[in-house]
Amino acid sequence: MVAFFAVLPPGQRLIGIDAGTKTLGLALSDVNRGIASPLETIKKTKFTADAARLLEICSEHKIAGLVLGLPINLDGTEGPRAQSTRALARNLNKLSLLPILLWDERLTTAEAERMLIAADQTRKRRAEVIDKLAATIILQNALDRMRVAT
Repeated sequence: MVAFFAVLPPGQRLIGIDAGTKTLGLALSDVNRGIASPLETIKKTKFTADAARLLEICSEHKIAGLVLGLPINLDGTEGPRAQSTRALARNLNKLSLLPILLWDERLTTAEAERMLIAADQTRKRRAEVIDKLAATIILQNALDRMRVAT
């Protein structure tokens, strides 16, 4: 983690990614890397199209690096979803020089769901925003840890 933050140029944003089976939820940090905000949800089609859209967003926002949520089981083991996320990171590394940090995302979707229910969002609205909200939680957790580590 320290190595990831050490290579980041100052004044550039990070993107947080919650990679689900059907969507990629995206969150964006501010340039000071203190606050994460929901950005967008990409409906997954083919990897090349999904990666092209993600890298287009990275270019638009002058992104310095990616924080990719790694779905680790509660007992600390990695299952098929974690393997899929690691494969996504490897494939993105082939297309871009942006550094990627894999971040433990245990219970972030559940936390996002609780927040949306507490905000009295309809089930339809929750489905529309849950992935980018989970990405926001992933990114904010990484940003908070970065502040503590530096």
